[in-house]
Formats: sequence, structure tokens, C-alpha cells
Amino acid sequence: MKFLGLAASMRRFGLLLMRVAVFAIFFWIGGLKFFAYEANGIVPFVANSPFMSFFYSKPAPEYQKYKMAEGAYDEQKTQWQRENNTYGFSKGLGVLIMTIGTFVLLGAKFKRVGLVGEILVIVMTFGTLSFLVTTPEVWVPDLGGADHGFPFLSGAGRLVIKDIAILAGGIILLSDTAASLLKNYGGCR
Repeated sequence: MKFLGLAASMRRFGLLLMRVAVFAIFFWIGGLKFFAYEANGIVPFVANSPFMSFFYSKPAPEYQKYKMAEGAYDEQKTQWQRENNTYGFSKGLGVLIMTIGTFVLLGAKFKRVGLVGEILVIVMTFGTLSFLVTTPEVWVPDLGGADHGFPFLSGAGRLVIKDIAILAGGIILLSDTAASLLKNYGGCR
């Protein structure tokens, strides 16, 4: 019983820790969007997305000729990425992601700001999870082995599927914030 009491008393701490976790993930990942390797890495996701591909100036299949390994540099491929608006879009996305993370963290003190951040976390994670449908690179390609296609997630797919946990965290925080706001306005019993 003591353990259950202790576990039950950790709810507030857990919610605060969730805010800090969302902030850390969003601020770090958003900050990385200012670097070429990260901007290059998101091209398959953005180029294939019906919700984001219009941010790029080149058609979706063309990017495959200009992909670079993380940390690699190739002037011709980098020039193509510049012309594609890869770096401009990535920096804008980085600012958005960092702002969302900051709003979620500030929600510990400023509930209305947190509410906006939490809604945006949910919207953004649905967008990210849509890559499982729109981006061919999330599945292991058929290179001759038996394990390819659905349900075999590639490294990119494993990265995307983790957003289910962020979505759950956003929903938990949104629920808590909404309950707090309703209580403050006398609308919650």
C-alpha cells in the first residue's frame, strides 16, 4: 500500500517531467533543423508529404539523386538542396518545433500557453505519423532479403513510430491543462 501511495503521489511530478521531456525533444530536434545534415535527412519525409511537399521547389522523386549520408558533403548535391529550399524550410520548421516545445514547458506556469503548445504537439505528431503512409523510406526496401515492406520499419520508420509516445504525452498534458482551466473557471466538478 505504501508503494501505491507513493506512486499515486508522483502524478504532478510525472506531468512536469512530461513537459520537460517534450520541451527537450522539441527544442533539441528543432535546433538540429538549422544544420545541413538534419535538413538533408528530412527531405524524403517532406517531399513525399501531401501536406508539406509544396514547401520544396523540386518534384518528389528527384530528391533521390541528391541524398547524402549524414555528415557527408557534396557541393553539387548541396547546391540542389539550396535550390530546392531544403535549408530554408528546415530552419522555419526548426523555429516552429522549438516554439511548440517552449509553449509546452511554459504550460507548467501559464496554462493557456501550454494549451496552445499541447494542441500543436498533437497536430504535429499526427503530421509526423502520416509519414508512415506517405514516405517509402520508412519501410525496409526489397534488396533481395525476405524481410521488406510492411511491417518491417527502416531506421526512418523506427524514428517516426516513436511519435506515438509523444502524441500520448501531448494528449495527457492537454487533458490535465483543460481540467485545470475548467476548474479555475468553475466549470469542472
